[in-house]
Amino acid sequence: MPSDPEPVRNIRARLTAGRPTNYLVRAAKSAYYPLEGIWYFLRRPYFYPVFVGRLLPLSIISLLVYFILFTFAFLPQLAFLAIFHGWAGAWVNAIVLVLGEGLVVIQGIFEGFFVDECRVDVFDATLIDKGFTDLVAPQRILFYDAPNPVKMLGKPTTRAEYQPWSIVQIAELVFFLPLNLIPVVGTPAFIMITGARLGKLSHHRWFTLKGLDRKARKKEIDLRSWEYLWFGTVAMIFELVPILNFFFLLTSTAGAALWVARIEERARVRVGRPITAEDVVAQTTADEPVYHDDLV
Repeated sequence: MPSDPEPVRNIRARLTAGRPTNYLVRAAKSAYYPLEGIWYFLRRPYFYPVFVGRLLPLSIISLLVYFILFTFAFLPQLAFLAIFHGWAGAWVNAIVLVLGEGLVVIQGIFEGFFVDECRVDVFDATLIDKGFTDLVAPQRILFYDAPNPVKMLGKPTTRAEYQPWSIVQIAELVFFLPLNLIPVVGTPAFIMITGARLGKLSHHRWFTLKGLDRKARKKEIDLRSWEYLWFGTVAMIFELVPILNFFFLLTSTAGAALWVARIEERARVRVGRPITAEDVVAQTTADEPVYHDDLV
């Protein structure tokens, strides 16, 4: 394999020296995608029927779940946490603890069975809107004369899931909930640990569309593990918002698809030409880091 040209080697050396800054930039960009997904979703009315028709009833049921939890579980847990945190700190931790408990109940009842199909539709429609119809077409029927990307979507021709549902995900939420009992660092740790897994699952649909095997998927996840941590952390915060958590599930899905669209754009531009100095600079973004991360 030929060695990199001198300008590329010089840039690589500067990037290695500036790793802390690169990490901050990558974290900020990946954390922004869930926010961008909200703006993107709201500006496209053809997404609204997906939410109103399918998820609004579930949002109403989630309101009932949170009402019951805050009525019967919040005050006892607040009193217990006050022993360790004091009253001021106990309020924050008790709220996050109850929200996490509600998320466990809601995910266990609804998300794996009712929500995932909606997320697949939002993800695929976003890719179509960004010009990647060829990525979606091999795995579902498309109506090319439809007026918008959502109406273009027909039945999937292969197994379609936004992220694989398993009892392990629910068990992890339950297992890490007690972290909220730890003063100061417990609640951020809970959000970041559960968010890291959430982020790694955010591109499961993309890997399926590209036909990646288990080894190739692991390589892609390892390449962006730092980015997935921060994308998932922000998405997890939104998922903890009562009532609106189903809405944010869809907007974070749109954000994940926007991220994929940018990765695909860069990859397709570079096809068929040698690496350049500009490519190396571009790899410092959250889309394609220049080095692998080995996070614990």
